[in-house]
Amino acid sequence: MTMTTPTRCDLLIVGAGPAGMAAALAAAPSGMRIAVVDDNPAPGGQIWRDGPDVQLPPLARQHRQALARHTNIEILSGTRVVGLGDRASAGDAASLILESATRGWTHHASRLILCTGARELLLPFPGWTLPGVTGAGGLQALIKAGLNVRGQRIVVAGTGPLLLAAASTARKAGAQVLRVAEMTSWAALCVFAAQLVRWPAKAWQAPTLLHPGLRANAHVLEALGSTQVEAVRLQRGNTVEQLACERIACGFGLVPNTHLGQMLGCALGERSGLQVDALMQTTVPGIYAAGECTGFGGSERALVQGAMAGHAAAGDSEAAQALQRPLAHWNAFADALHRHFPLRAEALAALPRPDTFVCRCEDVAHGALQARSSWIDAKLHTRCGMGACQGRICGAAAQVLYGWAPQPARHLLSPARIATLADAGSEPTHESVPRI
Repeated sequence: MTMTTPTRCDLLIVGAGPAGMAAALAAAPSGMRIAVVDDNPAPGGQIWRDGPDVQLPPLARQHRQALARHTNIEILSGTRVVGLGDRASAGDAASLILESATRGWTHHASRLILCTGARELLLPFPGWTLPGVTGAGGLQALIKAGLNVRGQRIVVAGTGPLLLAAASTARKAGAQVLRVAEMTSWAALCVFAAQLVRWPAKAWQAPTLLHPGLRANAHVLEALGSTQVEAVRLQRGNTVEQLACERIACGFGLVPNTHLGQMLGCALGERSGLQVDALMQTTVPGIYAAGECTGFGGSERALVQGAMAGHAAAGDSEAAQALQRPLAHWNAFADALHRHFPLRAEALAALPRPDTFVCRCEDVAHGALQARSSWIDAKLHTRCGMGACQGRICGAAAQVLYGWAPQPARHLLSPARIATLADAGSEPTHESVPRI
């Protein structure tokens, strides 16, 4: 079945991960015309990413099937938000410029729910630009997309439960995971593990992710190689070890994707996420937020927040309030993650050498940035943050390394085709898009 792409809806949801899917399903019974925008080929977000030989969990399949049953929900996959459009009327929450593979247009909505998720925090160290170095979550995504890692030697490093999840994915794909270097201490790991009894599903999952190569109080020092990763140097306590390997996956936690929300005028709250009230409304009327963009805390928390935002956006505040108890339960889990997996910024800030690139898009080295006083000063004198990623990678790194607070763009969220910007100012012709 095909349906035409709408240019106006009652509720526009940005992001089709767990939070976005839950929001759409919660709002659907109201009869609102709902559009869900996501740049991936299918709903699920990063945690429920589809791909060759990927066995989606039952909950993910249930949500996809439920979305397909609602005729008032339109899934715009393979579509991304590239900027802000002109507001069509006083009743609109905002209008966004959307871009698909074939065209761009301005989409108007009475209400917005931002479920933009989070991205990995990638920090520079000598050799981190060598082919074979990825984020921990990036490695998972590549494997799910069909990357063959069978027989390859892999080292995973950084901090947080994502390391063990990435190692587990690699092992199941036939890789030889030599080491999981976790920055936090054994004491903190043990305390965190003991607290998992409060979240039984997590407690059952934990033993399946344990890896014999796990080492605490350890972090990456350097990736070695000429044209490809050949080895890695790790610091563990007072000991330095070197391991020959073909891949290094480093993850230093997650950074909430708040750029769109900030462009729309939404304020930031705790842990650098979008600030929301008890009904998931941001500081801008008519705009709600849910999931990792409010501060990372896991898919279970995202599902609850998404449902709350969907109910609230549809005008059912009573149903949204009824979810406060499960939200508090998963907020406590998020608190435990932040408490027991802190980022040791002082150790990581000492890793880059003067010639280590911080901005990979524009080849801006650490030495060129040390003399600068702020993010704006760096952009004016170097081109840092002006490449394809628009500062999403180097901006977060600069915050850790130099204490800078990068500001989002005012109108465009990411590079867009000229045709998209031209079409955004006019009423588009309808095109057919697949219905999931």
